[in-house]
Amino acid sequence: MNTLPTTSPPPVIRNPVLPGFHPDPSLVYADGWYYLATSTFEWYPGVPVHRSADLVHWELLGHILDRPGLLDLRGVPDSGGVWAPSLSWHDGLFRLAYSVVRTTDGPYKDIDNFLTTAPDVLGPWSEPVYLNSSGIDPSLFHDEDGRTWLLNTRWDHRPDRPSFDGILLQEYDAEKQSLIGEPVNILRHKDELIEGPNLYRRDGWYVLLLAEGGTGWNHGIRAARSRKLTGPYSLDPAGALLTTRDAPEEPFQKAGHGELVRTPEGEWFLAHLASRPLHTPQGPRCVLGRETCIQRVTWTEEGWPRLAHGTVRPRAEVPAPMSAPRDAAPGFSRPVRDEFDAAELGPEWSTLRTPAGPEWLSLAERPGWLRLRGRRSTFSLFEQSLVARPLPSVRCEAETVLDFRPSRFSQLAGLICWYDTGTHYYLRAGHSEGRGRVLGVVCADQGAYSELRESELAVDAWPLLYLRVVFDGPVMRFSASPDGCDWRQVGPECDATRLSDDYGSRLRFTGAHVGLCAQDLDGGRSPADFGWFSLRDH
Repeated sequence: MNTLPTTSPPPVIRNPVLPGFHPDPSLVYADGWYYLATSTFEWYPGVPVHRSADLVHWELLGHILDRPGLLDLRGVPDSGGVWAPSLSWHDGLFRLAYSVVRTTDGPYKDIDNFLTTAPDVLGPWSEPVYLNSSGIDPSLFHDEDGRTWLLNTRWDHRPDRPSFDGILLQEYDAEKQSLIGEPVNILRHKDELIEGPNLYRRDGWYVLLLAEGGTGWNHGIRAARSRKLTGPYSLDPAGALLTTRDAPEEPFQKAGHGELVRTPEGEWFLAHLASRPLHTPQGPRCVLGRETCIQRVTWTEEGWPRLAHGTVRPRAEVPAPMSAPRDAAPGFSRPVRDEFDAAELGPEWSTLRTPAGPEWLSLAERPGWLRLRGRRSTFSLFEQSLVARPLPSVRCEAETVLDFRPSRFSQLAGLICWYDTGTHYYLRAGHSEGRGRVLGVVCADQGAYSELRESELAVDAWPLLYLRVVFDGPVMRFSASPDGCDWRQVGPECDATRLSDDYGSRLRFTGAHVGLCAQDLDGGRSPADFGWFSLRDH
């Protein structure tokens, strides 16, 4: 019997390509690889870099801002820190322009913009060059004549002026390592705030890609262009290239802030952020924060970019580049379980504001265990002993095993579900006078602190503490076990949607994380040992 030969289906890009907290993507092609860099805000190290050969399958390589000389985040506010980095490749050198935002409340931002370079994306990266402090979202444009230009959003603190006061352009001199000449404001948009500028040269046009409308539900991307570098620039008369601002039924919301890349075969793609909200009685809430997606782009005869599928809405599946192999497996590789048997933590882990140092974190003092020495409280903007990973799904579970013997109420350790210093849930072991070791849930809700003592477990006789949290859409549940088999719920069912960008009244940009932490509020740095950690979808 004759049978027809089977062929694999054409490869597709499945969005989000980077699920969970991966906002403000910057996409570049260099030497056969695509690289994605994203924002990290108060998380350390700064700016993770993912790599792909085909835009389909992505792997995390490491971080660019991985030492104190490149990044000082001590004391930055929640959702401050590293905003919207932009990665470029020119003349055999990677360049990263990035902002550090040190004030978020009130009219000011107190921004510093820096540049670091490296011949390899894994570094070593150069000591940072200070650029300016005039506004957020710096990016570099390398023109065909060999000159390099810095773009950034102009910030205006005056109450009678628009805060987002257009796009500044200024030349950068690589030999002098400084900006030269005077900045020129090349575009103001009276109807919508604009930010996230990136400049491209195509068919005699300077094409300016902009984030439009703010990074919330009104977010979008729009193009402008000019025959001259310094303008004047005209906005695309068709409106947004990408947005869901008028389509609340779309699964991807807040779509905006992106960068373009051209493949070696001449195809164009757009990396952008988007969020997938949970719909609750209180409104939509994005627990996973802002994620990275990729769309295919074509150009009109008039020279304007358009999404290839013919609408302005992001799609969940997009045809991959023509060079992508047919057996390319879509997805994002991430470890499910960490046995803590390596010499150092993997790049999927982050700390808050300061690097992981031997004074508080060790994988060697007790081989096969992660030892955290307790430091300041979960409300601290300075020295927390906390390691965490972004939540990968709204339906997932995290587990660990803890060996910890506190002797005072000020010594705490456990499993934490984190949004920021003001909002988090904490399944923590502590000491209670007369009861010994106890296990219970602590809740921080926009700065209001509470301990759910009525549901605490007396666990002094347990040899080890097995801890678990299950995220089930809008709710989450903590449980514990003395042996990893007999599980008991700890505390009530909690509202997981509080751990979202959309809960509360302050600026919130970072999505939910889950991780491990320890405190010793007396300054004794008592140790807490974790035997392993797992984080998996369910």
